[in-house]
Amino acid sequence: MVKKRREWPSYGEIVIGTVVQVFDKGAYITLDEYGGKKAYVPLNEISSSWFHNIRDFLREGQKAAFKVIRVNPARGHIDLSLKRVANVEKERKILEWKRAKKAEVLLDFAAKKLGKTLDDAYNEVGWKLEDYYGEIYAGFEEAARRGVKALSTAGVKEPWLTVIMDLVKEHIEIPLVKLSTVLELRCFKPNGVDAIKRALVEALNYAKEKGYQVKIYADGSPKYRIDAVAEDYKKLKGILREVADVALSVIAKEGGQGKILEEAKK
Repeated sequence: MVKKRREWPSYGEIVIGTVVQVFDKGAYITLDEYGGKKAYVPLNEISSSWFHNIRDFLREGQKAAFKVIRVNPARGHIDLSLKRVANVEKERKILEWKRAKKAEVLLDFAAKKLGKTLDDAYNEVGWKLEDYYGEIYAGFEEAARRGVKALSTAGVKEPWLTVIMDLVKEHIEIPLVKLSTVLELRCFKPNGVDAIKRALVEALNYAKEKGYQVKIYADGSPKYRIDAVAEDYKKLKGILREVADVALSVIAKEGGQGKILEEAKK
């Protein structure tokens, strides 16, 4: 069960709930992010289309995304809608939920290592990362990229800093984008083969000096494919262009010709 800072959901919020009871006229849901508070989905909020049985949409034990359509903390009432959740909202919420669960697991690990409670972890780490990065897991990803400074900048202090950073190194992987571009390199001079090799080797050396993750393959002479991976799509296109330009510059100096046959693509 993932924690929220607020005790009650707000009107219009998309929430994750677990179906606990299904009746002919509606269903009861417990809110996973709000301490298991009970909410209700009336029959007319199940689907916009005609249906025969509510159980075609909801079953006991099922988790789903719902929209809050009424909330009354004074009376303890929360009403939800299933039909008002757009597909894009559902996908976004499920992704957010999964990331929040992963973040909570890491916070719990850190708390146990320090002999603290999960609430301590949220107060000393989680909420600070959420305030600074908009999401706890986003803070962990930033720490994976930039190191401990990403945590301390958000206000996380020792002894949490060291423990969290160790967990980040062990468990957080930054998703990488992979793109390729194809070059055509030709050189009809007696040393043409060596000239092409030099162009490719210098392009690879340039990539290594820059810290780029790049590989070059023969794709059936005179075609050569450059593969690269990075965290950001736009940055990756720039990397491929830089490396390709090195190869094209070298082959031109060697008296050959070169051109980009295929721009960066997945």
